[in-house]
Amino acid sequence: MSSTTHTSAKERNKVLGAVVVGTTIEWYDFFIYAFMANLVFAQLFFEPAGPGVAQILSLVTIGISFLFRPLGAFLAGHYGDKLGRRPMLVITLLLMGVATTLVGALPTYEAAGIIAPILLMILRILQGLSAGGEWGGAVLMAIEHAPANRRGLFGSFVQAGVPLGMLLATGVLAAIRAIFPGDAFLEVGWRIPFFLSIILVVVGYVVRRSVDESPVFQEIKETAQEQSAPVKQVFAKYGAIILFAAMIFMANNATGYMTTGGYVQGLASRPVDATPPGLGFDPVGVQLATFAGSLSWLVFTFLGGWLSDRIGRKRLYLIGWVVLAITIVPLFQLVYTGVGGVAIATILLGAGLGLTYGAQAAWYAESFPASVRFSGVSIGYAIGAIIGGAFAPTIAQALLQSTGSTWAIVGYLLFTVVVSVIGTLLMKDRTGIPLSVEFERTGKFDAWRRGDAFEAVSEVDREAIRKG
Repeated sequence: MSSTTHTSAKERNKVLGAVVVGTTIEWYDFFIYAFMANLVFAQLFFEPAGPGVAQILSLVTIGISFLFRPLGAFLAGHYGDKLGRRPMLVITLLLMGVATTLVGALPTYEAAGIIAPILLMILRILQGLSAGGEWGGAVLMAIEHAPANRRGLFGSFVQAGVPLGMLLATGVLAAIRAIFPGDAFLEVGWRIPFFLSIILVVVGYVVRRSVDESPVFQEIKETAQEQSAPVKQVFAKYGAIILFAAMIFMANNATGYMTTGGYVQGLASRPVDATPPGLGFDPVGVQLATFAGSLSWLVFTFLGGWLSDRIGRKRLYLIGWVVLAITIVPLFQLVYTGVGGVAIATILLGAGLGLTYGAQAAWYAESFPASVRFSGVSIGYAIGAIIGGAFAPTIAQALLQSTGSTWAIVGYLLFTVVVSVIGTLLMKDRTGIPLSVEFERTGKFDAWRRGDAFEAVSEVDREAIRKG
């Protein structure tokens, strides 16, 4: 019997609300930094390196945070599997909020010299630690409260935090750039979105503190099934699944960071005579165009989660990769046509991104047993983020500068899709598998993973899998 059986509908709704609010705030913080790295940090923190190199260094700071995501995933996974899902959600939210707010208070290179970019990178590292631990906890709170046949939909609420965070970040940035045009944005305006984070964090903290612990973790504690070293155990027994999960996330993360990492916005809105040059489109218009793209991503994220409950995770993903590949090809050709083209490009891209993101939470959670689930989903996600989005904007800029053509970037993104398709084909679809400690303790989870589950599970469990 599923551990979610005794979770009331009211509690489930409260959990979904807490997950969405907290995750949206986390990603707002993360994306505001990425946008500023594309727009102003080269000039504010790295100008002495020279225009071209300064822009590359600014984009590298986006990727640095990804290198520390695995450490955040290891720590949150270890303690999340031992102490609970909810404490990790609160801790990661506070860490992200404090780091983001402090970025807004930093002195620039002109005021403090080399200490300014050093402090900037330290705070970005803290953001990476937080992001590495945040996702796994949010996923398990949603999925472990969900009915077996609605996990894809419930998990899509976690995934929705990314497009919602981008909606919030692009909306705030558009407003700030309208209020502080030109040099005023460079002098004062860029700090305000970072300071707003502290208000959002307070709201998220109150909401997250109000929800109950995951029923599966309560079952773990009651049956004393927690692992003494969950990270070690998950690599020893489920290392291949972690690899496949990372491969699956590669293309979505690399392509998503063309917009969430601010690359398209920076390319479209930088002045034509800047170094590196941009397209000189209206900055506010560009932000509003990517706002529309975020809405598309949000809609298709929910659609992807919902569909995966009906046709299975793997089938949904394979459809999604085809859609994503088709929308990658004209991406930059559309962007070069103007603000309207930016809107069309990001709206189309949002369809492929949503279909290959909405079901991720459910598929990852169903791939690991209860006692190491936090570690497994967090580490798979973090490694996928490194090989996917960590340096995607940096790679894109380097390809553009070395070849003079955005087709090189398209080729790079399509390569990541091929890798993710391979990962998708290698990963087993476990739609509807029981997530309970009992299912793991009796050996049924590993039997199902090996492919002989229907001989190992009870008729009740078989029916749960079929209905899933």
